[in-house]
Amino acid sequence: MRVLAAMSGGVDSSVAAGLLAEQGHDVVGVTLKLWGGESDTGCCSVSDVQDARRVADRLGLEHHVFNFGDAFEQRVVTPYVDGHAGGLTPNPCIECNRHIKFDKLMVRAEALGFDAVATGHHARLLDTGGGPRVQRGVDTAKDQSYVLYMLSQQQMARLMLPIGHLTKAEVRERAADLGLRNSAKPDSQDVCFIANRSGGRRGFLARRLGEMPGTVVDADGTVLGSVESVPAVTIGQRRGLNLGGNDEPRYVTGVDIASARITLGRREDLYTDTQDVIGIQWTGEAVNGPVDIQASAHGTPMVGTVTESRAREGEPGGPHPAPMVGTVTASRGGGSCEIRWVEPQRRVAPGQALVFYQGDLVIGGGVAA
Repeated sequence: MRVLAAMSGGVDSSVAAGLLAEQGHDVVGVTLKLWGGESDTGCCSVSDVQDARRVADRLGLEHHVFNFGDAFEQRVVTPYVDGHAGGLTPNPCIECNRHIKFDKLMVRAEALGFDAVATGHHARLLDTGGGPRVQRGVDTAKDQSYVLYMLSQQQMARLMLPIGHLTKAEVRERAADLGLRNSAKPDSQDVCFIANRSGGRRGFLARRLGEMPGTVVDADGTVLGSVESVPAVTIGQRRGLNLGGNDEPRYVTGVDIASARITLGRREDLYTDTQDVIGIQWTGEAVNGPVDIQASAHGTPMVGTVTESRAREGEPGGPHPAPMVGTVTASRGGGSCEIRWVEPQRRVAPGQALVFYQGDLVIGGGVAA
């Protein structure tokens, strides 16, 4: 099979390409040039392109660089900035997967005559008899099925995930066996187009939107202080507000862009019985009933019920997600629903993805409203 292997320069995608070559596939490596601005983390730096090229040379693979910078700016960076300007907390990695890696790259791969695209995501594909489904990776601490919820049946049919059956330790062992210099390279954790040395998210948004200071108040409206950038604040945030000490921890419970006001409250003020979800995609039939729900890339999955589906359109946490539980009812195949939690859960910041699971299988997902 002729396979285009997306190689970010990291150990996971490098081993994915190496395993496919070992299996006898005709593998060609490609690295995506997405961001031309300042970057000191993530998968967009010049050094990552060089790492990918060195790995390809070591494996004896042809290697190319595709420049998708314009599409990345239009479909990932600009919506990220616009989302924050509207009081949301977008997930740019999911949008990059949606519009760049599994849309634009797949279209290019097909035009060039490739049978499949391979990536180094820690996830698996399972044929359930009704078509392929994304399944959690074997390494629960590194599972990346959350960021693949938007894949269509057509995309999954042309996708290969060669390392989903391996733990991270096993991936590094295979990299060492293959003689790859990046076998011990640290994982990328941050948004690739945001440079920590230039003020992180707040600095990036300020350069794009201008300074947007605001007032911090408590639930009664008493002024507690101020923030330099209202769009950089997110629901549930506790740190980085520079308000001095307090006997009881305070959390962001409201972000009002129009009035430039941040509201703080107690931890219990963040909890809710329901959660609205918009922009839902199902991998098969829409579900009515209990589902496991994950609200961050490495957070704690919850359990709830999906209710009142309608036709409309968190921050990283601990090790492996243990689901939140909710119920989906009256699903009519539209684009939105209400989740009713079995037990009250912390509010999910608007703009963050909520992904639905049945066991280890991804069955759909959407965005917190």
